[in-house]
Amino acid sequence: MGILSGNPKDEPLHYGEVFAIWTNLATNNGLIAAYQTFINHTGDEDLEKIIEESIQVMKDENKQLEKIVKINGIGLPPAPPERPVARLEDIPIGARFNDPEISAALSMDCAAGLVACSQAMGQCIREDIALMYGQFHMSKAQLGAKLLRLNKEKGWLVPPPLHVDFPDK
Repeated sequence: MGILSGNPKDEPLHYGEVFAIWTNLATNNGLIAAYQTFINHTGDEDLEKIIEESIQVMKDENKQLEKIVKINGIGLPPAPPERPVARLEDIPIGARFNDPEISAALSMDCAAGLVACSQAMGQCIREDIALMYGQFHMSKAQLGAKLLRLNKEKGWLVPPPLHVDFPDK
């Protein structure tokens, strides 16, 4: 039996897996704080639900990631403190993020997360880590679909130029 045969949880992590996991934790920590701030700025109830769902998804990911990091003796990345709750009316209008901006930021982060999960899956040699990132990818894809639907329904989607003129055959 070689070092990479048997139970994947008994196999060592390679540096790419360690970096992906540690970076994922650090990114989630920052995004959780940012999204808590976004909740204070949003006035749209549907958007607020998606933000809350996004935060919960990242917290659930972090539980799995932290367990792996601790088992393997890797230091945790820093995490900012929880953000306080504020009333939208108390935030000056010129200092507020508006709902379309918040939704665009979430959509962009979701797309970047999909790419990061795909990259992590592709570099994994431990099946359990690759499968975990496959689950993370599916959660992000579902959130992305909800955001796309919300952006279309609210009129917040700004499409690129649409190709509507087809050449004559």
